[in-house]
Amino acid sequence: MTIHDLPAVNATLNGLSAVFLMTGYVFIRRGNQTAHRNSMVAALITSAIFLTCYLVYHFNAGRTEFREPQSFRPYYLALLLTHTVLAVVIVPLIAMTMSRAIRARYDLHKKIARWTWPLWMYVSVTGVIIYLILYKIYPQVKV
Repeated sequence: MTIHDLPAVNATLNGLSAVFLMTGYVFIRRGNQTAHRNSMVAALITSAIFLTCYLVYHFNAGRTEFREPQSFRPYYLALLLTHTVLAVVIVPLIAMTMSRAIRARYDLHKKIARWTWPLWMYVSVTGVIIYLILYKIYPQVKV
């Protein structure tokens, strides 16, 4: 594996995180708290591994720039902006949500999880979409 394999690894980790988030949501809706907990811990671990790989990649490979087609660039940048801002916002929300669950403060956990889950899901899914745009749909992007 080389540094150039990390974007695909990162997209896979983001996709797995989204799958774990969705299964966690389904499990809690069905009242299966143990499966919910396990899914959410798996989402957390997957996201933490993603963040590590992401930082390693960008520390070594530098900045990724979307160049062509110029007509699509504003849409890409809007997606990237919302993804990036929410990726920063979601970190303390995840920590707070997990902390409340660990302390068995389920009333407070539920209140913040209503915000955390959709934002975390958005960040995970848009991470995969950004990868597809940069490396599959418009692969002439220079890294």
